[in-house]
Amino acid sequence: MKIRRIMTLQMFAALALAVSFTSCSKKGSSKGGSQATGWKINDKKGGFQYNDKFKKQETPPGMVAVEGGTFTMGKVEDDVMHDWNNTPNQQHVQSFYMDETEVTNMMYAEYLFWLKTVFPPADENYKNIYTGALPDTLVWRNRLGYNETMTNNYLRHPAYGSYPVVGVNWIQATEFSKWRTDRVNEAILEREQYLKKDAKVNEVDASNTFSTEAYLASPSTARGGSEDIVYRGKGGKKGKNAKPQTTKEGKTIEPKNVFAQRSSGIILPEYRLPTEAEWEYAAVSLGGIREYNIYKGKKKYPWNGQYTRNGKRAQRGDQLANFKQGKGDYGGVAGWSDDGADITNKVKSYAPNDFGLYDMAGNVAEWVQDVYRPMVDDEANDFNYFRGNVYTKNKIGDDGKVEMVTSENVKYDTLSNGKVMARNFPGQIAQVPVDENETYLRYNFSTSDNRNYRDGDKQSTRYFKFADSDESAGDKKTVDSKRMYDSPKHQISVDSLGTMKRQFDKSSKRTTLVNDDARVYKGGSWRDRAYWLDPASRRYYPQDMATDYIGFRCAMSKVGPKDNKKKPRG
Repeated sequence: MKIRRIMTLQMFAALALAVSFTSCSKKGSSKGGSQATGWKINDKKGGFQYNDKFKKQETPPGMVAVEGGTFTMGKVEDDVMHDWNNTPNQQHVQSFYMDETEVTNMMYAEYLFWLKTVFPPADENYKNIYTGALPDTLVWRNRLGYNETMTNNYLRHPAYGSYPVVGVNWIQATEFSKWRTDRVNEAILEREQYLKKDAKVNEVDASNTFSTEAYLASPSTARGGSEDIVYRGKGGKKGKNAKPQTTKEGKTIEPKNVFAQRSSGIILPEYRLPTEAEWEYAAVSLGGIREYNIYKGKKKYPWNGQYTRNGKRAQRGDQLANFKQGKGDYGGVAGWSDDGADITNKVKSYAPNDFGLYDMAGNVAEWVQDVYRPMVDDEANDFNYFRGNVYTKNKIGDDGKVEMVTSENVKYDTLSNGKVMARNFPGQIAQVPVDENETYLRYNFSTSDNRNYRDGDKQSTRYFKFADSDESAGDKKTVDSKRMYDSPKHQISVDSLGTMKRQFDKSSKRTTLVNDDARVYKGGSWRDRAYWLDPASRRYYPQDMATDYIGFRCAMSKVGPKDNKKKPRG
């Protein structure tokens, strides 16, 4: 009995000691201190700066959140064309944000206005920046149709301001996305008082522009290196620089790490075109494809049901999208219009899908990021699938610093159709392909350009011998004859007088239009029959050409948790 009482007292003492140690441990961890070192974090005098109060990524302007998940990518119904490029495969997509609507004429006009203001086309150094971004309004012309009204008015007239922009090629859509990234982050940094208020409007020119990546790489050189615009620390309410601190002796303490950084948590990821997998997943949406945590698939349209007409009592019989009803029927009979449009229609004219996205079927088809290949290689990857990665890095100059693009070294590309476009804008960081420093002894990637990985490169052909090197494969003519995708190769050049020479590929032996510059576009358009409204449908078009039925919308990756809301059970 005595022994048991002694053991009980010992156990109680041990428990009390453990509690004491635990409480000491909690008491010893200083508030705001590092769990690794105990040093103070976010000290105004300098040291390690980190946003430890970050909650979640703010919703980007014009976008809605799309929670990621698994889905069956590819045709699951009505594959009447037996098109083997839509073979169903299981994919998983991470959460992301997507534009609520297609990019409109008004949104694109804002982009053109900014370019024209900052890079005046009258200046010889910049004329191709603005003209290279202009949509091709001649896409509306038809040999046997009168469409001059759209040719002259569709892009600019306010009657079409809320209509989706067309005549934009894939490259232009990509450049718009980059521009949008910089303008949105510039506004955020201004709001958070890292940039001078209204300087983005009143104090901007070709030598004084904002680039997100340039700011992150070298904040002190952003906006032309002006300390009156780019603040070393948050400005005061009046927009002035943070007051410098001094020691007891009166010596100024130079602030450290006071520019906004990735770790500040306020700079948004880049706007970009959605991947094909993201676009298709967002278009299919959630309704009718799952039962609890079981994926059922079998969905034909972005809405529930097997028909294109509305079944609800108030709108019964109305078309749920803007598409071609039949031969010579683009919008129905006057006075009883089926879809309310003959060409494109205002965005938000039809009900959104379950993710809150409008016009994921009809109105205009949309560019996505992917390079086209007939197959989706789900054996190689089934997570965030994307074909088209071309990895680059910041170019380092002879002085060891990142090389900025200026009016003197801006590069222009002449596209296959003769259009001249700027590869980058002054104020951005010049880019070069990654090299052996990034690829050596890696298993996940080995080259900068991965567009034709496992489908179209030499290693994907039946002629490839793993023991041979590229040099031992024979001369270029032999290698070209064994290419998987022998699309036409049109040549374009500019002579010393500036005259452009175009040489068309007249070969009769070409068997395909597919190459590394053929991009996927998704969804049906106002010109398409209902078959193409299926989110799984996929077609391709040259990335440097435009049409009157292809537009685009932007996406943005979501950082942090898959979803911020607690899931209901059931």
